[in-house]
Amino acid sequence: MEYLSEKEFLLAFGKNLRRVRRAQGFTQAQLANDLGVEISQISRIERGIINTSVGNVNAISSALRVDIKDLFDLS
Repeated sequence: MEYLSEKEFLLAFGKNLRRVRRAQGFTQAQLANDLGVEISQISRIERGIINTSVGNVNAISSALRVDIKDLFDLS
């Protein structure tokens, strides 16, 4: 198992979130609206700029209707 630095992890997580979001047919605006957050917050998560909370990740997986583990599939 390869361990990533925090920066590498945030970038990989964000890239995967973008992939999953698009695969589910959501725009950043739609996801942000469903979560009650600003579009810029989704953008910053996807670009690996901010480290979102576990609670937000749970809400994202629910809004996208995917298993939470899919958001952490960084391979």
